[in-house]
Order: sequence, then C-alpha cells, then structure tokens
Amino acid sequence: MPSSAPTPEASPAQAWQALTRNFLEAMTAGADPQLKSALQTAGTHTPEVAGRLAELQLRFSEQHLRLWAALAAAGPGHPSAAVESPAPGDRRFSGAEWRSAPFYDYLRQSYLINARYINEAIDAFDLDARSREQLHFAARQMIDAFSPANFAATNPEALKLALETQGASLTQGMQNLMEDAQKGRISITDESAFEVGRNVGTSEGAVVFRNELIELIQYKPLTENVHQRPLLIVPPCINKYYILDLQPDNSLVRYAVEQGHTVFMVSWRNILAEQDKLTWDDYLQDGVLRAIATVREISGVDKINAVGFCVGGTLLGSALAVQAARGEDWVESLTLLAAMLDFSETGEIGLFVDEANVEAREAAMGQGGIMPGRDLAFVFSALRANDLVWSYVVNNYLKGKRPEAFDLLYWNGDSTNLPGPMYCWYLRNTYLENNLRIPGKLTMLGQPVDLGRLRMPAYLLATREDHIVPWHSAYRSAGLLKGDLRFVLGASGHIAGVVNPAGKNRRSYWTGTKLPSDPEAWMQGATEHPGSWWRDWSAWLAGHAGKTIKAKKRLGGRGHKAIEAAPGRYVRERVV
Repeated sequence: MPSSAPTPEASPAQAWQALTRNFLEAMTAGADPQLKSALQTAGTHTPEVAGRLAELQLRFSEQHLRLWAALAAAGPGHPSAAVESPAPGDRRFSGAEWRSAPFYDYLRQSYLINARYINEAIDAFDLDARSREQLHFAARQMIDAFSPANFAATNPEALKLALETQGASLTQGMQNLMEDAQKGRISITDESAFEVGRNVGTSEGAVVFRNELIELIQYKPLTENVHQRPLLIVPPCINKYYILDLQPDNSLVRYAVEQGHTVFMVSWRNILAEQDKLTWDDYLQDGVLRAIATVREISGVDKINAVGFCVGGTLLGSALAVQAARGEDWVESLTLLAAMLDFSETGEIGLFVDEANVEAREAAMGQGGIMPGRDLAFVFSALRANDLVWSYVVNNYLKGKRPEAFDLLYWNGDSTNLPGPMYCWYLRNTYLENNLRIPGKLTMLGQPVDLGRLRMPAYLLATREDHIVPWHSAYRSAGLLKGDLRFVLGASGHIAGVVNPAGKNRRSYWTGTKLPSDPEAWMQGATEHPGSWWRDWSAWLAGHAGKTIKAKKRLGGRGHKAIEAAPGRYVRERVV
C-alpha cells in the first residue's frame, strides 16, 4: 500500500502532493531500487515542490471545468471547442466519431488533460535527470495502455463498426486475438504476403562461406565493370540482414551493386541451444574478422571497404580496433550507419540498464543461455507503443481487421536470438559502463583495443529522429576515430532514415564541413539537401573503391565455392 496517505489536517496542496506521490510510487512498484530511492528522497515535502504541485492542480482543475463548459455550450450533436488536442502525429483520435458525440469528446479530451498532468507532475519533483526520464518512460507506458481508444466500450469507431457489421467485426477480432495468442505476439503485418527469398531479400547472389555463426553472401554484379575494392556490409545481429535488401526499389544492397560495387553481406545465425555459450569475442573472430578475411581472399585485394549498421557498426568498429592492435590494415574505408561507439547518450533503451539489471542477466545467462529475440523485439516496440503495439490492438481486435502487408514490418517481426554471454558482455561494456570509448580499457581477442588507432576515412550517418541510436550519440564517434571523417545527418528515424531509396527522392539530409565537439553546434552550421543520403554516400565511397575492373561472372573463387543461392539458410530460421 502507498505510504503517504494524506492526513485530515493536511492543506489541499499537501493532500494533492501526497496523492500524486502515491500514484508515482504505485507506478514504479517493481522498479529498480535506485529509481524508488530517488523518488523517496526527491524532496516532495519542500515548499517549492508543494507550490509547483498546487499550481499544477489548480491548472488541472481549471482545464476540466473549461472542458465541461465547452461541452455544455456545444450542445448535443455538435463538436465542442478544443480544450486539449493530441500531439502532432497522434492518430488515435483522428476519427470524426471522437468529436461528434459529447461523451466520446469528453473521454478524448479528459484523457489528454490527465496525461499532460501526470507528465507535468513528474517534472515538478526534485529528481535527477535519469530518474525523471525513467518515470516519464514508465508513465508513458501506463498512459498509452489506458487510452480510451484501446477499449471496445470507449472506442466509438469500434462500436460504430460493430453495429454496421452486426457484431461480425467483434467476432473476427476475437478470432484474430486467439490466433495471435497462439503465435505469442501481435500481428503487425500480413505475414502470409512475404517470404524471404521470394519477395524480400531477393537480390541475386550466393552463399560463399558458412560457419556456425555466419553465412557470407556475395551478390551478382549488375554492371559490366566493377570497382576493384569490394564492399562488406555487417548488419545488426539482433535482426535479419534483409532490412538492407527488402525489395528491389528500396534495397541498399541492389543500389550499391548498381553503382558497380562487389557487395558481400554477413547473415548472422539465429542462435540455437548449441550456440548458447558464444561470446563477444566469438562474434568478432568467427563473424566480422572471418568475413573480412574471406572477402579479401575471394577478391584477391589487400584492402576492402566496410559498412556497419546499428550494433553491426559497434561490432565492426571493435573488430577493426583488434586489427589495429595487431598491426593489420585490411579496411580502406569505414561506413557507420546509425551506430554507436560512444554510449554516453543511449536514449530510452539505456534508462533501465543498471548494475542490478545487468547482474541479474549475468547470473541467468552470462555463462550460457539465450536472450530470446521476442524479448528484444518487445523492448523496441515499447519505445513506440502507440505505433507498434496499441494501434494493432485496436485494428486487429477491436475492429476485427487484418493488418496490411508491409515489408518493413514483416522484417520487424522476424527477430533473432542472441547467446547469453555475448549479450551480457555487450550490455555491461556499452550501455552500462561505456568502456569501448576508453583507450585500452577493454581487451578483445587478447588485444587491448583503442578506437583512436582507426585512421581510415569514415562516413558516419545518423538519423535525426532515431529513438534507438540518438543522433547525438552517433555523432560522438567523430571524437573517437582519427581518420578523415564525413558526418551526415539523415531525416526520419532508425530504419526509415537509413532505408531511404535514392530513386524515390524523399526526405532530406544535412552535411557540414567542420566537426565541433558539440553536435548542436554542428547542426547550426550544417546545410540541408533534398533527397536521399544514398547518393552522397555513393559519391564518397567511389573515391575509396579503387580502379575499375571487369566484373567476374562466377561468384566465390580462390578456394571459396558458391554453397547455395542467396538469401541462404540462416536468414530463413525464425524465432519460435
């Protein structure tokens, strides 16, 4: 039970303060001890905090009185004047039914007023920045879950559809719910519309190397002549690689091949029980470094170009730091796409990575075990719950509709397991302790690593609305690498900002000639360009790709035969 019940002699401000504190304590039940301790010592009984809460309560009451007055003045069947409106991009209440009926108009606006109050109440307490962000995240999950749009009895769009279909929509919604319960996840796209190798991940090529952790795919050239230096792409190991090869018109792989690059792709294995003891070092040695060595062997060149996306960029940077420590210089240029090397600003993902959380993971799976891909997918979905969870609850279950076919969302639901030891090492040394940025702090494959020894030219892409790799954090890689650097900021988010096809000429990107330590200072001097960053990157990469040679018709070579056609075997293995 909450410990701060108001006493009869308490002032109204003190009473509301105690009730608000009770709410926050209930909301953080089960939260990490540091957060609860911060809340308990937040100074909620100081005059300053009491005053802020009293002011909030007064405004809160006034807004509800204004809402009642607006509804009364409008009369039945007429929309009321808006007292509180949804934030831009919030589509939950876009239907006309929410405004045409006074009851639902009241539900909508009172919910928005209450949601605003909760967030402002959190800001009123004297909390450190991390605790405040944690509370805002927890509050958002609760606020989003209790939206009136998420319940059949309070969603006028769902009720109207049920009447129009004589209950068929609700019957179909229950059927959809039971099917999803059997799958153990919410359907966010029509999965029957896609199949890897048939209409996603279709670029022609062959698997030219395989071990227990990766398959290496080489793609068939589409030009008569190609650049001498090949291009290796290291995608994130927490998702399937085909986000970079969805369909021909939005495939970064195909685009690079069309520009005359011989492209190789790492396809990470979906970890099974027999791989549950693999470590971070295994991912470097048998994953990234093995891929680099194989590409060099097949191509017969001393140096290649390499791309790392998201955690694939963290792995690639780590592997190159190992090579630098060994005195190996095998990569001519480095491209990092929405990747972190410095984990100072990790966004909401890092809010709940603390010592207790990591120790619990290490105890459970640090010596062996599997981090299920579904658990990781749930975490990412929770970052955008209205878009990736509740909108589909409403569509699938309350309205009885099937989600539309969308290749990106099909990929989003095709998650990948990770081995426990590797995952725990990653959590501790990046999100928790941020050790990778410190020269000599970490030893990988027996080598003390220092990112400052990476002196090859680097192209660093961040995306402005990225909620997984905040662009400020991606920018900080520029302070660690010592080569000739080009930083580019793309519009949109973690996926849509990266997968922005050149042919569609959508969105924009920013470039700048100087790299000050403050990312906002860089932004102030940056120049915006319309269209996709792909063309900018292609022009940059061409300068590091070597001379033009005749394209080889046969894939593989020099002891590496084509094993099977792309997309290979590992990418087809799904989490069950």
